[in-house]
Amino acid sequence: MTNMIAYRSSMRIVADLLTATEESGQSGIKTTSLLTKANLSHSRLSKFLNNLTGAGLINKIEYDGRNTFVITPKGRQYLESYVKFSNLAESFGLDL
Repeated sequence: MTNMIAYRSSMRIVADLLTATEESGQSGIKTTSLLTKANLSHSRLSKFLNNLTGAGLINKIEYDGRNTFVITPKGRQYLESYVKFSNLAESFGLDL
């Protein structure tokens, strides 16, 4: 039996970040919590957060030098579509 490391696709990481952000509600989620929940390095997380804010899927709120992230309606829509597509792919035996 060989040991296989499961790498997440970028789509999966985006879904994980959006899920963590959505679960935090209107109060938002801080960078440190996102780092922990998404299991990413700070530099990788920064790239994803820049892409997500640029695409309008999350909003960054800066207060007292700290960043908090809140999911947008567009982000919720993306996440909903991702879940549907993921379930469909899974029903055909495909991994995303």
